[in-house]
Amino acid sequence: MQAVIAIPELSVLRKYADAEGVLTRGIAGVPLLVRVIATARRAGVDSLLVILPPGLDRSIWNRCAASPLLHGLQIACTVRPFDARRHDNWLAIAASLAEQFLWLPWNWVTHKRALMELAPLAVQPVSWDAPALLERRAAISHTRIQLAAGTADGYRITPLTATAAAERFLVARSGKPTDGIYSKFNRLLCRPAVRLLAHTPVTPNMVTTGGLIVAMIAAFLFARGFYASYVAGALLFFLSGLFDEVDGMLARITFRESVFGTWFEGLVDEATYLIVFSGITAGLYRERGSGELIYGYLLIAGCVLSVAVTRLQRKLATAPDRPHEYAGRLNHLMESDSRNLISRAVRHIHIFIKKGVSIHYILIFTVLGGLPLLLRLAASGANLTWMVSLYFNWKFFRRPPVPVGETRAAITETPTAAETL
Repeated sequence: MQAVIAIPELSVLRKYADAEGVLTRGIAGVPLLVRVIATARRAGVDSLLVILPPGLDRSIWNRCAASPLLHGLQIACTVRPFDARRHDNWLAIAASLAEQFLWLPWNWVTHKRALMELAPLAVQPVSWDAPALLERRAAISHTRIQLAAGTADGYRITPLTATAAAERFLVARSGKPTDGIYSKFNRLLCRPAVRLLAHTPVTPNMVTTGGLIVAMIAAFLFARGFYASYVAGALLFFLSGLFDEVDGMLARITFRESVFGTWFEGLVDEATYLIVFSGITAGLYRERGSGELIYGYLLIAGCVLSVAVTRLQRKLATAPDRPHEYAGRLNHLMESDSRNLISRAVRHIHIFIKKGVSIHYILIFTVLGGLPLLLRLAASGANLTWMVSLYFNWKFFRRPPVPVGETRAAITETPTAAETL
């Protein structure tokens, strides 16, 4: 998909400050112009037409175009005065326009979902100050008819608006569409930290590592074996869960998502469970005796098996460069199989194994003195998890048998129904 962005005349830019100051102003750690274009790229844009005003220092644009966030994007530039409201200006660039393109205001801060949800317009939009998905004939048409269409979710930077307001907007929308009530509450608590960290050299992977360190301290406190240390450990484990929310939010608003980051976050989450549940087992053993070790061993064994099976499931369910799609794809498969009792039941209870949810219940059980009951429930849940995961691996991701006389290569050319979802 093509995007078109027009940098305004210098007289307009000087209302903000100097031209370089506004175009390269940091919004959550990313220069404004780079952020606008990078967001469109995340929404599916693969080519860009940039209209630069005469008199603009070309080095300003060159520095933006050199950003690693724009690498691989096909960029074409033209230098001319441009006013989107004028028909003759669109005619002048008509040969460079795709049949359908995204009009991208240079100062519109948004997120990729807002751009992906835009419906194509066959006539001109009410305002050129917001993004619009346009058909080429609408842009070059003489018609003055305008369509009253909804504006994409976003925040427009003007001379009177503050950068902080745009950052609050971005952070507030840095979650996932699938977030439930627990994740939304956790992210609300994390917003101030994310806004602060966006302006520091701290990376999402550093935050993930910090969460692991906090969880290790929590496990040590659980292992002390008395009520006050249990509560302190549960509070620290809750904090480590917030670290887990912060790393994802920070990665999304600073465009630092990566395959390694997804893998590393998953590894740390798994290690966190093993460490904390080992600490809980040690603490209950100290307090209540060796009988607690049975449930602790069952729990740790269940966690290890669950990790192994779900890692295999992630590999089967997603492409190597898109591991973050695992949860969404599995949920979709279970939803499409809702007539199956197991799929229907798992869809309703699987959220409780998510770290962002479990930190709440571990804290509640601990404060109420219910750690022994929690240990038993967790041991049962961990072992059910790997059993159910094995079942889903067989049901959704099994490969068809190779008929006699045919090669595996011939079979893999025709994906199963589950693989095409």
